[in-house]
Amino acid sequence: MKALYLTAIGETAIREIEIPIPGPEEVLVKIGMVGFCGGDLNGFKGLFELQEYPNILGHEVGGTIVQTGSAVPERFQTGMNVTVYPYQNCGKCISCRKGRKNACQDNKTMGVRRPGAMTEFIALHWNDVYVSTTLSLKALALVEPLTVGFHAAARGRVTQHDTVAVIGCGMVGLGALASAVHRGAKTIAIDLDPTKLDIAQKIGATHVIQSNLINVHDALMDITGGDGPDVIIEAVGSPITYRTAVEEVAYTGRVVCIGYAKSPVEFNTGLFVRKEIEILGSRNCTTEFPEVIQYLEEGRFPIDEVISKTVSIDGAGEALANWAEDPKGIIKIMVNFNHPQS
Repeated sequence: MKALYLTAIGETAIREIEIPIPGPEEVLVKIGMVGFCGGDLNGFKGLFELQEYPNILGHEVGGTIVQTGSAVPERFQTGMNVTVYPYQNCGKCISCRKGRKNACQDNKTMGVRRPGAMTEFIALHWNDVYVSTTLSLKALALVEPLTVGFHAAARGRVTQHDTVAVIGCGMVGLGALASAVHRGAKTIAIDLDPTKLDIAQKIGATHVIQSNLINVHDALMDITGGDGPDVIIEAVGSPITYRTAVEEVAYTGRVVCIGYAKSPVEFNTGLFVRKEIEILGSRNCTTEFPEVIQYLEEGRFPIDEVISKTVSIDGAGEALANWAEDPKGIIKIMVNFNHPQS
């Protein structure tokens, strides 16, 4: 079967590998849809410090169970559509011992530090698959990136009493925004791309700021009556957006950091003290998979509108290279294993 490898920085290749044989506690999943994520892009560009080469890419999965091992619980049946929990933890480090396995010091995410799902079949422990009886394969492939955003909102302890600004409306940022809306917060979406901001409004953003046309500080002051947002979620990963989050958050507010900054960031640390703000890292997810699946099943997210392009496995490497060359307007690229590219 075919598999898409990230072989080195800026290089991909399709290779033939064997179809896996599931063990007693594993299910064999036929891959239908896999999404490219920002981590894949940064790995391709050599900007993701955790990426290992060569590796089969892919951890945003929609697939179908085609075989179950002898010790798999009966609730998992062939023909069920599933998505995949792609993280693997050591169970021994201080994060794991504290029950924060998402921040495992030796975390191995599919496609980053162990083989991913950008191939025709994968074998998985039954504990790592989540079933939906109603969601399409492309919707299931959106679950994982949305969980990362939902986890960020949870880290920020977002409530209906908060005003929340999300900087960056890619898939993870839209997930954070969706969760904040779901929690009843007043929400502000900030991005350069008007298409992404339109989607943010459909998700339920109370306000949008196109940051290349509008002064972000003035707009936030106007929206919040001069206070600044109670919570700012940074979902870009640039020095500018990191500084903006710290500078614009309200006194006693919370800044949640999802994006990996690609270069060192300088802060006026006096703001940390004077404002008595909390700066919170947010990594992967914990228990958010069922919550996001239910959210998507309720039909409250514009699934088709966030998929910018769909390609076949044969066109996947080229699509990743083109995205690296020109990221403008791209939210989500899907690799469809059932149909040719469109």
